[in-house]
Amino acid sequence: MSKPLLLSREDAAAARRDAVVTRQTQPGQRRCAANPGPDLDRMVTRADIALRDTADTSTLEFDGYATVYERGYEMWDWYGPYTEVMEAGAGEDSLKTPNLDVPLVLQHLQLHRIARTTNGSLLLNEDDNGLRTLAPELDPTDLDVQLIAPKLRSGLIDEMSFAFRITEGVWSPDYTEYRIKSYDIHRGDVAIVGFGANPFTSGGLRAESDLRSLLRDASDDEARSVLGELLQRFPAKKRHRFIEEDLLPLV
Repeated sequence: MSKPLLLSREDAAAARRDAVVTRQTQPGQRRCAANPGPDLDRMVTRADIALRDTADTSTLEFDGYATVYERGYEMWDWYGPYTEVMEAGAGEDSLKTPNLDVPLVLQHLQLHRIARTTNGSLLLNEDDNGLRTLAPELDPTDLDVQLIAPKLRSGLIDEMSFAFRITEGVWSPDYTEYRIKSYDIHRGDVAIVGFGANPFTSGGLRAESDLRSLLRDASDDEARSVLGELLQRFPAKKRHRFIEEDLLPLV
């Protein structure tokens, strides 16, 4: 007969303390909700994400954090809830893996990849905030990019997750907190997802709008004001040349 989950944090910690072999024992049935279900064995964390037009507007740039460091979030194991913390620098060794293979996917679905480290379309690195995920040139003709881009822009989707293996971790002396000291992300993934587990980070969309779109929707006075400010960026000689050679032919 399966053992019921203990929903009290204190009861869960007491049961965990009696059951685990050492403080280095990894959480059993680790997940981000009380009840087991599909995909709940993955690490999911809410993190800042952004989608931007590139300079030539022919591609899109995705920038986000697949996880944040040194911020506790609630997770669950066989015994009940506990606090989990991803230690700063936990991915350092894994990110040095030769031929590191990590895709950027939608909702952890491997057939819905939009970037990948192996072909240079996905860049991963750690900073003080967490695991930064940069896809500098997403293809706007890709159907998955077309699906997710408007949802990112509108804020309907604003969270990330990543699939990884814990290689080193330790429980606190009272077994209420588990600190991940090292993880392996090679052949895991980073994912844009509907919900994340970390309540202390916020997801957001920072879209750098195309200047043409801004001017198209602006009033005559607004457009004139913007154009005047842009012209002030040019030195006087270059300003006149820009007006004569670039602007006047368009009139």
